[in-house]
Amino acid sequence: MTTLANDVQRPFELGTINEVPVIAGDIIYEGAAVGDNASGYARPLQAGDYFYGFAEARTDNVNGAAGDQKIRVRTQGAVELPIAGLAITNIGAAVYASDDDTFTLTATANTYIGRIARFVKAGVGVVTFNTLITAAA
Repeated sequence: MTTLANDVQRPFELGTINEVPVIAGDIIYEGAAVGDNASGYARPLQAGDYFYGFAEARTDNVNGAAGDQKIRVRTQGAVELPIAGLAITNIGAAVYASDDDTFTLTATANTYIGRIARFVKAGVGVVTFNTLITAAA
């Protein structure tokens, strides 16, 4: 390895945002949980997908080829979600997704997305998430 002998300007990005190419023929809506289709393209999350994060805005690639559009996703933070069966005693519990808008405390074949940080009301909680951590889970 050779150490630097001059300044190097490197492109940096915000640490909580990622931009991912979208599969062909689909729409990902703002607020959707976004998954990987196992070929590197983003899609509305399906059970078992790698979790990219939550969509910042709607991205329409219905008429495009795979990768024609990119979606910006929030990769870490805290988000209020509807969670089936959530009770006040579930603080700290793992949260899973079975699709882009269905969240549960049941693992089965679902995708792990984070943990309950706060109880809001029956069936609604604040979930902390970090895709770098969930990728290893």
